Amino acid sequence: MKILAINPGSTSTKLAIYEDGKQVWAGGAHHDLNEIAHFHQTIDQYEYRKEFIVKRLKDEGIAMDFDAVMGRGGLLCPLKGGVYAVNEKMKHDLLHTKHDHVCNLGAIIADEIAKECGCPAFIADPVVVDEFQLKARVSGVPGIKRESIFHALNQKAVARRYAKSIGKKYEELNLIVVHLGGGISVGAHRKGLVIDVNNALNGEGPISPERAGTVPSEALATLCFSGKYTLNEVKKMLHGKAGLAAYLGTSDMITIEEKAIEGKEPYKTLVAAMDYTVAKEIGAMFVALKGQCDAIILTGGIAYSDYCVADIKEQIEYLCKVVVLPGENEMESLAENAFGALTGELPVLTYTGVSCAEEIPGMAEA
Repeated sequence: MKILAINPGSTSTKLAIYEDGKQVWAGGAHHDLNEIAHFHQTIDQYEYRKEFIVKRLKDEGIAMDFDAVMGRGGLLCPLKGGVYAVNEKMKHDLLHTKHDHVCNLGAIIADEIAKECGCPAFIADPVVVDEFQLKARVSGVPGIKRESIFHALNQKAVARRYAKSIGKKYEELNLIVVHLGGGISVGAHRKGLVIDVNNALNGEGPISPERAGTVPSEALATLCFSGKYTLNEVKKMLHGKAGLAAYLGTSDMITIEEKAIEGKEPYKTLVAAMDYTVAKEIGAMFVALKGQCDAIILTGGIAYSDYCVADIKEQIEYLCKVVVLPGENEMESLAENAFGALTGELPVLTYTGVSCAEEIPGMAEA
């Protein structure tokens, strides 16, 4: 079986081909920022990105004889985790989503290429996977509901990989999975369902290289009404140009870590603060699992950092076993889900556009 995996990022498009579970080719490129700047919205990049992919495959002499095309999932209606066939409703919702993000292009491009190949197109575990327990939805402010937006693809794939390594099924374990990247998400996985996780898109949870994390609410409200900033400027303070990037002018963790190891300030203190908020969020998810946790898994790009991993582990390893599985693993995760769908190991679900997010009882009357 031959799988094409497509992962559009903010400034890059990653491509990979897998045959019978093994990667046989990987390609893609970083796009010219001046070219991308011409597009008003990321969804307008559709033709540009698709033409790049088709030309890249043609230049490499790769035959368009795929058994499936797997695209990175976008910001759809909240849905349960799993593999979804791309359908017209999904494409419509991606074209009209309230969240403008380049990941919305994944399914649309995958479907067009799949049609040319005569094969199915899938997405798997998009960032809007929502398996919250009801009490996790309450924010404390009527009219504001906590949303489940996180690194679901990597979190779920790493959890399954770990379960398989110890001869168990993902659905048999309770795990805390910590994705450490430009954004950080900490999820409580209870028997195959992520019952609570911080919103890693909008800045909730730990401080990260590019996210503010949870900030003092009254101070934020005062800042918003100070008249000094526009709505978009405030949003950038929370995600994008936030977190370590806001303090240091860079989100490059290699550089930041090097200076922290050397003891340079404010690098050392800021990295310590980030690690501390990650550890606190892990503690919160330990409570969400009622202390019944089989392992804490550290993953994502920052999990390659011995410095950060050691600092985080020191603060949490008394809770339960800590496992380090570094890397984003997005392309491999996409391929694994596609193979699972083709072999029948994983069911292929239908996207309906109906939110799976459970309503809080009595809120309509409040």
